[in-house]
Amino acid sequence: MPNIQEPKLISGNANLPLAKAIARRMSLHRGVNVGLVEARVERFNDGEIFVEVFENVRGEDMFIIQPTSNPANDNLMELLIMCDALRRSSAARITAVIPYFGYARQDRRTKARTPISSKLVANMLVGAGIERVLTMDLHAAQIQGFFDIPVDNLYASPIFALDIKTQFADRMNDLMIVSPDVGGVARARDLAKRLGAPLSIVDKRREKAGEVAEMTVIGDVSGKTCIIVDDMVDTAGTLCKAAEVLTENGANEVHSYISHGVMSGPAVERVTASVMKSLVITDSIEPTEAVKSAPNIRIVPTAPVFAQAILNIWHGTSVSSLFEAETLSPIYDGMYAAE
Repeated sequence: MPNIQEPKLISGNANLPLAKAIARRMSLHRGVNVGLVEARVERFNDGEIFVEVFENVRGEDMFIIQPTSNPANDNLMELLIMCDALRRSSAARITAVIPYFGYARQDRRTKARTPISSKLVANMLVGAGIERVLTMDLHAAQIQGFFDIPVDNLYASPIFALDIKTQFADRMNDLMIVSPDVGGVARARDLAKRLGAPLSIVDKRREKAGEVAEMTVIGDVSGKTCIIVDDMVDTAGTLCKAAEVLTENGANEVHSYISHGVMSGPAVERVTASVMKSLVITDSIEPTEAVKSAPNIRIVPTAPVFAQAILNIWHGTSVSSLFEAETLSPIYDGMYAAE
């Protein structure tokens, strides 16, 4: 373990409530107060970002908590500039805690003369002086290979599995886990395995980005309580359409468990008006008031797992142990009972 008194947390403006919740959880685990390092992250009149750290961080193990969600460019620049400020202040190690990793959808060249923006972002983070990244449910696992530094990718599926076992305790035999596209089958299969439930797939064909031309259900969902699982929901068009198709194919109910609630544009209105009984998202992105007040949207916390992951990184112990329900259940203070 490093010769450091306590790990130190600092946060940008992207999701301050989550950063404070992580600090509170770490305080409970440590038995001492773990607060956020006092700093100001502000903007000049022309929009330039200015960072000033008010505490001594020389030789400290620093963790910057900053999802790169909307506005993605501003939040990314905040993260880079905070890192530069800490590096120039002689911090011993800088870990970027990025609950939601923006630009992850641009992980490959889909057409000629297009960028691989997530690789560019990885280069920028490493160039700024970040030495380790902690994130959750990357859009594509290969993004870890874009970095030449350690990347710890946490998964929401163990948390979702605990929640589903609690919420659907009387209907476990009727559950059907659904992947909304072929690319998400691995994620859906992992959750299905944790629950001992069958797996179905909604095959979709796009005419262009953001539009769905046709959907076909692969698997028999008649009489089932379907749970759609995915890594992010943006405008919710595809998600709501998938729920409709499942209902048309005989599903009794449709619920969705999505890691990152981007919830752009008309997403909240679409979800509220859809046939979905519920949409469960994490707080990796700070929810808007509209999201929090929506009657069929529920938010599960990620602070317990991020707090423990930070402590494990600081102690030099396993992060992958947090992938199992037996480890997560006590971290969540008995909120979910392990089998």
